[in-house]
Amino acid sequence: MNPNSNKHAGRKYQSKLAKMLGGKSVGTIEGQDIEHPLWSIEAKKRKAFVACEWMDQCRRNCPNGKTPVLIVHVTGKRHNEDLVIMTLEHWRDWHGKA
Repeated sequence: MNPNSNKHAGRKYQSKLAKMLGGKSVGTIEGQDIEHPLWSIEAKKRKAFVACEWMDQCRRNCPNGKTPVLIVHVTGKRHNEDLVIMTLEHWRDWHGKA
């Protein structure tokens, strides 16, 4: 895939995500990808991402009735900067569209 195709695919995903979340795709105009009343959203699209394997493990080990959440700590960083990852489906269950 050439760089222009990557940009097009990224913009297409960004627009779809903005619509799903009740936001507006603004690209790099404002320094954020999606304008939303509550969040500043940066959208990334990848063919593969190592955290997907970690999330699969998180889902397998998650008891019924609970929401699987993956938290990643990067050595040398402060714990307040840990990344919290959950599926969009579960995120929307918690937060809805807006």
